[in-house]
Amino acid sequence: MMQQTMKSADAAKRLLSWYDRHHRDLPWRVSPPMARDGVVADPYHVWLSEVMLQQTTVQAVKPYFHKFLALWPKVSDLASADTEEVMKAWAGLGYYARARNLKKCAEAVAREHSGVFPDTEDGLKALPGIGDYTAAAVSAIAFNKQSAVLDGNVERVISRLHAIETPLPSAKPQMRALVAEMTPADRPGDFAQGMMDLGATICTPKRPACALCPLNENCLALKRADPETFPRKAPKKDKPLRVGAAFVASGVDGAVYLQKRGETGLLGGMTEVPGTPWTSRIDGDNTISSQPFAAPWEPCGTITHVFTHFELRLSVYRAKVANENKTGNGWWEPLASLEAQALPTVMKKAIAQAIPHAFKDGLGSPKNLRNS
Repeated sequence: MMQQTMKSADAAKRLLSWYDRHHRDLPWRVSPPMARDGVVADPYHVWLSEVMLQQTTVQAVKPYFHKFLALWPKVSDLASADTEEVMKAWAGLGYYARARNLKKCAEAVAREHSGVFPDTEDGLKALPGIGDYTAAAVSAIAFNKQSAVLDGNVERVISRLHAIETPLPSAKPQMRALVAEMTPADRPGDFAQGMMDLGATICTPKRPACALCPLNENCLALKRADPETFPRKAPKKDKPLRVGAAFVASGVDGAVYLQKRGETGLLGGMTEVPGTPWTSRIDGDNTISSQPFAAPWEPCGTITHVFTHFELRLSVYRAKVANENKTGNGWWEPLASLEAQALPTVMKKAIAQAIPHAFKDGLGSPKNLRNS
């Protein structure tokens, strides 16, 4: 046990030395040179970035992070923001429950903690939408607490380092314990970010650059010459295919008819075009007979969108109609402001299928929209 602890401490030192030289410069990060100049991490920035980065790439998150800080520089500003405006700003990032919880969490911090984030994992986990990972990340990175941070990149590094045979997600407790043992009391935040950077840039899923890794002499998977096979994963279940319909109505001036989804459930509170009800378990009617109101509807193809647990195929119909309220709870949105609405990606795909020029620079065309 003593020997293992010494190995972990030595590995942590080598990782931190590597991180000092090769860290990524990220807009929410206090880099080692910045820290030496006295800059301290802003818990709001750390929390915001960590929520945005869940199941999303760094490159996709950067513009959203800058947008949110421009609109709401402090957590108290976000707390007092209109929920609809927050959803609009989030549109395109996907996994929209994160946006709803983001707003609820900001409100809780403002209301219950006078705008100051708790500095412990337990205190952070008591806030809406903050689970084990986010609490550990904010605790370590923002408050320099010795918390074990385990994201997908860290899972890959630690599973290869110890050649963990247990498949994910069952291996998470073992991985977290090993990361906790390895996390130093000094600079735990930099250690966590170093492990993330190592997984993102060196210990990659395919063709890892093992020769450049600061931990290669400790890596059991490398000694076995099979690092790409880790982490072990349980066989994936086939995603069910669900179907439904989307009806894109455009007025005489080109405006698009939109409405708001209910606050609960998938894509809750987001903006949509009228359509049939579908869920991860239930198909919706995909025929023209399910039209939301009488109009000269015509089919214009289908779009496919992949959610976490299922694949959705929508039959898209379009019609030119007079600009008048058709269902009682909708509105006509001019094309010029369509991109500013809280439209999830699946709805942008449907609109783009019916009106190819609906979004600027072709960004709304189905081939250019990533699943989210």
